[in-house]
Amino acid sequence: MKHYPPEFKADAVALYESRPGATIRSVAADLGVNPETLRNWVRAAGAIRPRGRRAEVPAEPPTPLEAENAALCRKVRELEEEREILRKAAKYFAGETDW
Repeated sequence: MKHYPPEFKADAVALYESRPGATIRSVAADLGVNPETLRNWVRAAGAIRPRGRRAEVPAEPPTPLEAENAALCRKVRELEEEREILRKAAKYFAGETDW
């Protein structure tokens, strides 16, 4: 059984929470952990999302350029979080092995 540091668990839950459209399975695959492990971390953190979708009605529809900019900003944030989690995981696992 693998043991993950608390920081990695917290970062994994934060990554799941920051991706509204992502599933636990997809986030777990990105991080290389078992989906049930991530599901347990999410439950323990109390980060369960409500079932169903909330209707978000913007005041006025964004222009195509604004929509693209928002999507790119979300992607940048997501990639930065993934990079940070992977950096921490690599640091942790590098310390775990004796070369």
